[in-house]
Amino acid sequence: MATRNYATATGQKEQKVKVPLALFGGSGNYATALYIAAVKANSLQKVETEILDLVEATKRSPKFLEFTKDLSVPKDTRIKAIKAVCGDAKFSDITKNFLVSTKLLASVLAENGRLRNLETIAKRFVQLTMAHKGEVKAIVTTVTKCFKGVLEPLPPQEEKELKETIQAIIGAGKTVLLEQKIDPSILGGLLVEFDQKVFDMSIKTRAIQMERFLRDPVNIANI
Repeated sequence: MATRNYATATGQKEQKVKVPLALFGGSGNYATALYIAAVKANSLQKVETEILDLVEATKRSPKFLEFTKDLSVPKDTRIKAIKAVCGDAKFSDITKNFLVSTKLLASVLAENGRLRNLETIAKRFVQLTMAHKGEVKAIVTTVTKCFKGVLEPLPPQEEKELKETIQAIIGAGKTVLLEQKIDPSILGGLLVEFDQKVFDMSIKTRAIQMERFLRDPVNIANI
């Protein structure tokens, strides 16, 4: 109910907003409501920046993170604290209205005790903004060692070629945003994730598959 009220109360009722991606669950509903309000206010980029900045602030401050997750904190205290944060950060009205109660909206995150879900909601919101901009995030996990034994990401040329390959797969009209991760446990090769697809070309997975093959009993009849 809060998300439905938020979506209609903060924008013009006659304006129709097409949501580029269907999200489900509580965090999906909140993210969708925020997206609709931000689009109506023509503040999508600004709201995205503000929400991500707030998430980063919780990561930099263990006390603030604990505060957002502590349900024993009285509702009035939560609201007062988040209002102060919004004021100091000069957040837009859309972001402030989403985080704390206003005259237009009875309650959202702070009053509902949903601050603990802020990071999850922010991730779902970014899914919507990326879909809005036609962007596809591709996560590439590798393990590469330089001669000093320091782990490094893919060399620029290999990164460029991989990005071009993914771009060819998803087709024109979308832009690939490549994010690299390093995980020594995969032993070598690549693990590529994008658009709800996973391409596992890691040595670790190949080794597991080989182990399973060697453990299977040999069927003499098939030899």
